[in-house]
Amino acid sequence: MSNLYKFEPLLKQTLWGGNRLASFKHLDMPMDGVGESWEVSGVEGSVSIVAEGPYKGKSLTELVLQLKGDLVGKKNFERFGSEFPLLVKFIDAHQDLSIQVHPNDEVARRHGYSHGKTEMWYCLEGEKGEGTGDKWPILYCGLKQVITPEEYARMVANDTICDALAQYEVHEGDMFFIPAGRIHSIGAGCLVAEIQQTSDVTYRIYDFGRRDKNGNLRQLHTREAAESIDYTVLPNYRTLYRPLKNARCAIARCPQFATAVYDLDRPTLLDYRWIDSFVILMGLKGSATLNADGQRTSLRAGETVLVPATVKEIKVEGTIKFLETYI
Repeated sequence: MSNLYKFEPLLKQTLWGGNRLASFKHLDMPMDGVGESWEVSGVEGSVSIVAEGPYKGKSLTELVLQLKGDLVGKKNFERFGSEFPLLVKFIDAHQDLSIQVHPNDEVARRHGYSHGKTEMWYCLEGEKGEGTGDKWPILYCGLKQVITPEEYARMVANDTICDALAQYEVHEGDMFFIPAGRIHSIGAGCLVAEIQQTSDVTYRIYDFGRRDKNGNLRQLHTREAAESIDYTVLPNYRTLYRPLKNARCAIARCPQFATAVYDLDRPTLLDYRWIDSFVILMGLKGSATLNADGQRTSLRAGETVLVPATVKEIKVEGTIKFLETYI
């Protein structure tokens, strides 16, 4: 088996969504207010569907059940069964997202969920969002000062919780790792690729007093968030790395996933003989042709390809920047 899989994007309308995903993903349709494009998802109720090839129309869950370790890797299938373990998406924020936190696995299970959510963001070219003026987009990631749970509750109640958060001006290529428990928010004007555990559990801490389409204040999860927050303060939450040309540049490694970025302008061979895992390739800029065991498919900005564990080499030809993720 050597198929390279593409899926129909699952487009999510949001209160804070923008209008860039249509052009970024080369979709000929109006997409105002679409904040997220779920590229590869095994989340219940939002499972990806194969877009082309002999398995067209099959769900990702059906694919895992049929192909098992040949698709995801032997150990991954033993560990996760039919559940695909990662969710990858592109996010376009025209307004600030809520200040939020995700639980770890232990806390999530206490609340009836299978997994918590550890994630990472890779920032793409930003633009001026609502309220950003002439400034670069910003995001919040982590605490910049020590606070107690009691102080946290007071700051949420008096609308000052943002004062305790580290704020970053973001540019293309910036990367942030967000383990479960770290408070965060994507700011207006940001366009990011997100890689995370298969989970849709988000505890909303603060929402800037916004109302939904029916005029109601959106629900907050202050108590659940308090149970999840890691109050550790770090000097810097931005992941520092040295970009490489025509070589693999590792940017994240944790028990949930490992991610690297490639910036290529010459033919390159990707060697996967050393891992027993699926690989997800997310196009960030440019375009290329992928050749695996004689099967050729395209990868360009806004596209995502799932590479099965049986594929051990891929030749990439073109000028392209992309993310590579596996477990």
